Amino acid sequence: MSLPSFNLLAQSILSGVFIGALYGLIGLGLGLTWGLLRQINLSHFGLVFLGGYLSYQMATAWKLDPLLALLVVPPLFFFIGVAMQWLLSRFAITPFNSLLVTFGITVVIESGIQGVWTADYRKLESPYNSMKFMVGRLYVPVPELLTLVLALALSFGIWAAMRYTDLGKAMRAMAEDGPIAAAFGIDARSLALLLAGGCAALAGVAGVCLALTFTLAPSQIFAWVGVVFAAVMLGGLGSALGPLAAGVIIGVSEAITMAVASPSWAPIVSFSLLIVMLLFRPAKAGT
Repeated sequence: MSLPSFNLLAQSILSGVFIGALYGLIGLGLGLTWGLLRQINLSHFGLVFLGGYLSYQMATAWKLDPLLALLVVPPLFFFIGVAMQWLLSRFAITPFNSLLVTFGITVVIESGIQGVWTADYRKLESPYNSMKFMVGRLYVPVPELLTLVLALALSFGIWAAMRYTDLGKAMRAMAEDGPIAAAFGIDARSLALLLAGGCAALAGVAGVCLALTFTLAPSQIFAWVGVVFAAVMLGGLGSALGPLAAGVIIGVSEAITMAVASPSWAPIVSFSLLIVMLLFRPAKAGT
């Protein structure tokens, strides 16, 4: 094992920040539904990839700017999220059963993607792919920078909304004690529909960012589950800023591991951090 040059190490850390921002962006909606709605929504990953494929379709077949997908995919996914939440609440799905049901929905989404776009790898080709600029001796790719900016803006925006608006306070109250919140006039069902729709819209945003930076394949849906789950658990369920911070920590740790040791060691990092957290902070991790 040889130590990398300072420039290579700095570039690796920067790349880790960018991939960590994507981890956090994907985990943002997952963590909110898990922490506030008590649902382990695995279909979130299917929606992320579906959003990526839709942005790919808009750019390749319809010759539209990929960033225009940010104006189309999230609103569409909002209504999909509302419909899914209505079905889950209609049949009184328990938290554990939500894991099984949404896993099934993910499999359906994966099959649908294969039926439309096949199982072949797809790459969104756009002018943004080659856009990059220099900061000192470091390369900053524009698509990854866009992902970081969106992740920061959405995370801090949702944090502020949850903390300072009446709607956010009502959602927190619903998560803390539903019956007491209902006694004070909070409509938990409407809030749940709104929250589920918003989290699905976040999956759409993450999907567009994923398509801008990564090659798409239906089989990759489940490859993201482990590391994003680790970011959500490390960051805290129901937290708006936690998944982003944890995602960046994981991304940087993986990047340094790949630069110093070997890429094959990188997947161990996220789960090692998660195990350590569960061992030393069991009470907080279980909330």
